[in-house]
Amino acid sequence: MAGSRRRRRARSSEQGAESSSLADATLSTREVTIVEKSGSTSSGPYVCADILDSLLHEIIVLINSFQDFLAFTGTCQSWRAAVSSFPSVYAFSFPPLHLDPDGPYVPPHSRGIKPLCLSICKWKLSDITKKNLSLRCSAPQNTPNEMNYLGCSHGYLIFTCEEHCLLVDAYTGAKVKAPELPCNNKLGYSSGIGILTAPFNSPNSRLLLFSRASMFEWQVGTNSWLEHPLDLGHERICQVVSFKGHILVIDAFMRLYTIELTPQFSIKQISVAQSSLQSLLLTPWLVVCGDMLLMVDLAITCSSVPSLSSSLSFAVPNSHITFLKVFRLDFSVKPAKWVQMEKLENHALFLSLDGRNPAISCMNPERWGGKSNCVYVARLFDDADPEESWTALEVGQSVPHRRVFDTMMYGLTFPPDYRQIGSLWLFPSLVYGATQ
Repeated sequence: MAGSRRRRRARSSEQGAESSSLADATLSTREVTIVEKSGSTSSGPYVCADILDSLLHEIIVLINSFQDFLAFTGTCQSWRAAVSSFPSVYAFSFPPLHLDPDGPYVPPHSRGIKPLCLSICKWKLSDITKKNLSLRCSAPQNTPNEMNYLGCSHGYLIFTCEEHCLLVDAYTGAKVKAPELPCNNKLGYSSGIGILTAPFNSPNSRLLLFSRASMFEWQVGTNSWLEHPLDLGHERICQVVSFKGHILVIDAFMRLYTIELTPQFSIKQISVAQSSLQSLLLTPWLVVCGDMLLMVDLAITCSSVPSLSSSLSFAVPNSHITFLKVFRLDFSVKPAKWVQMEKLENHALFLSLDGRNPAISCMNPERWGGKSNCVYVARLFDDADPEESWTALEVGQSVPHRRVFDTMMYGLTFPPDYRQIGSLWLFPSLVYGATQ
């Protein structure tokens, strides 16, 4: 009987590992030493399926790469189920995957005006802790062909086109079709950004889409959308984050709002002392880092002289020092205040040039070969090594001028390019416990 149970567990382990491994890579089953009831120990591809979730959570905290996470979830159903009760995705110690769209990098303002052709949309997912492993993915073929990209949330890429709305799992390629949107929603023309409030299969998960004038809300599993007017002076929503159970949005004028969905929709501006930012923001990103709300910005100290193309309406620095600054929003004072942080301590941050994509924090990056107090920026430079589509920048350290100009241009793009999936970071949906 015991041998039969072991064989079933071994087959379950092998099947789970095979179904989750990255392409062109064989995910080996991890050996786990177990203690039999007799007190003797044995080593092999067998595990205890009845280990308490609290102990499994301690194992999850020690995982250093997405590959190890796949091995853990592929062990057996009870281990896989333990992921869904893990407190927060931000507690993981391994970095997100890097999504790199197929095709050469094309700078903003030079891509034409055609919507994204979803039928030929492809990308590569890479684990930066194991550079030899990657997965080639593509959008489903039987979908509306031309769509606008509105962002990435909980492992799903979000697309809309007129009344159509589609979510594509960036890791598996599986699609979810939402109900038809209201006509004339103006998503993806001069504005548009989307976010899932919770993992897709979670109870009360909602998809929120923002245009300049409205927020569209779909409670997953229902057959219709709710439309809520946004009284923000028709300003573009630049970024949306979920922080301590609340939805926070920031507009083009750096005004911060909190949105409540229940018991009824409401939006309220958070009073923030703008003078605390000390300087003009060029490319700000909001990042949820544990119990802190951070803002990362590109800072320039210089003696500016008018130069470069007459098409630019700002002075380009002739000699300067460029670096990344990080601020923490202090909610303990009224109004709230942005406080500059000299260091990120034992955290690293992962950013995309496009604010519609998730910004992710990671604790103790040295565990997987990373570096604390660093910001890993996806596709920062157009002159970068083609084999390296991300760059690590240390907070407070100077950055050469030639490596920041494209970033400045992208940050000043108004509106963003809705026809392009840029390079970005993400955790696949299964990391959020969405797949059982």
